[in-house]
Amino acid sequence: MPSIALHARQHLALTPRLQQAVRLLQLSSLEFQQELREALDTNPFLEYVPPASETGEAAEAANGAAGIGSAASPTAEAPVMATEGAGESGLDAGMGQETSPYAETSYADAGYSDEGSGYTAEMPTPGALRTSSYRGGEDGDSEASDWVRVPVTLREQLHEALRLLPLDDLDRIATQVVIEALDDDGYLRQDLADLADEEGAGDTLDEDRLRVALRVVQTLDRPGIGARSLSECLVLQLEAMPHDTPHRELALQIVSQHLERLARREHGELQRQLGCDAASLQAASALVRRLDPKPGNHYGRADGGYVIPDVIVRQVRGKWVVSVNPAIEPRARIHKLYAEMFARSDQTSRSPLAQQLQEARWLIRNAHKRCETILRVGECIVARQKAFFQYGEIALRPMLLRDVADELGLHESTVSRATGNKYMATPRGIFEFKRFFPRELETRTGGTCSAAAVRALIKEMIDAEDPRDPLSDVILTQELEKQGVQVARRTVTKYRQMMKLPAAEMRRQI
Repeated sequence: MPSIALHARQHLALTPRLQQAVRLLQLSSLEFQQELREALDTNPFLEYVPPASETGEAAEAANGAAGIGSAASPTAEAPVMATEGAGESGLDAGMGQETSPYAETSYADAGYSDEGSGYTAEMPTPGALRTSSYRGGEDGDSEASDWVRVPVTLREQLHEALRLLPLDDLDRIATQVVIEALDDDGYLRQDLADLADEEGAGDTLDEDRLRVALRVVQTLDRPGIGARSLSECLVLQLEAMPHDTPHRELALQIVSQHLERLARREHGELQRQLGCDAASLQAASALVRRLDPKPGNHYGRADGGYVIPDVIVRQVRGKWVVSVNPAIEPRARIHKLYAEMFARSDQTSRSPLAQQLQEARWLIRNAHKRCETILRVGECIVARQKAFFQYGEIALRPMLLRDVADELGLHESTVSRATGNKYMATPRGIFEFKRFFPRELETRTGGTCSAAAVRALIKEMIDAEDPRDPLSDVILTQELEKQGVQVARRTVTKYRQMMKLPAAEMRRQI
């Protein structure tokens, strides 16, 4: 029979605040800034905190103001986040006074300087650097970004050149269709018949008309634009050269009929097929190597993704110092005026405004915690991989996420989130946090080395090899064995391909 019974059990559940902390930690710096901007736009209890350079007289007015009823603007309150030279910061009155999680490693103590550092205190607004128009105000002033030159893209250049040609309407439309079908490298990867079917213009825009339009596109600008294959791209560039160019005809035969043999460096077979001597083949091959396989790269492209380093590593008085990048600081705080007005109101704790105030407090605390966790992980990485900053990638030690988690007293999943899509600016360049966790390889003496160190050794060997007698993967494996590193030949091949280094046959020079 059906019955009703009570059972007691325990289970773990993530509170909304903890869920937000986990989500913020795994975001990249750009995604975090986007999240913060959205919160500032939607939550009335949050306000933007300008950097120290923008507060100026407003900060002095706020410090001299007495009470809320004064003439000072509520936005002139001192920033809650630590900026240059600031050691600690206070949160809103409802949250109490707290110390910035990274106040001990201030930018002034770390020897940080804005002059020549390459890092700005504020992240630029997306698209602010791509403008070519002048937007002068009533006083004639303009921003520096108004004068930044915007590179012309491939399609813009071709459309501009097309305007100068006397074509009828249908031919002009067909040429525009071909231009829009080009990829960033300048190639037409799509078949003309498929392109005509996609346009759906019937007989007015058939394959023959598109073929004529393609020939027009190939003459608009740089030779090689509008090619449908690498061979055609090189042929177009050779045909654009003067007819008296030495070895031009021989180079045309190579790129049109024997390009794969040239890539495999089958010089003996090429001489037999072309009926030429070794000197002529070498000169024609040198002419082919001077051609551009991707002519579209000479034009501007749309802005791609870019990264902002989360931490900055500098050497100060012989010690490596890690500091949070000012560009990722969460410049937000509780709006003091609105918070006190809400406290004096008769709103209940379950009202929508109360929930927004609580969400604002959670966001600020979790943002502080995010910066603190990333800084702690960055400091641990630098301490464990100190040899890398002195000697380079060859000195990288094997390291696991579990090692950092045990040292910091964090869960391994937390360290994984704190290292995913996070970047570190160092004197040797900008590296992802994950770069400092190479896998472990055994050595002949029973010790260990990192996979990154093995890749660095392989690159050093290839850089020092004789170009006429390059080292094969088997020889590289043997050389690593002599140095005590035991890896398989297929592992050497995989590492070489990861570094985008060609095989020995492709590196050989005549």
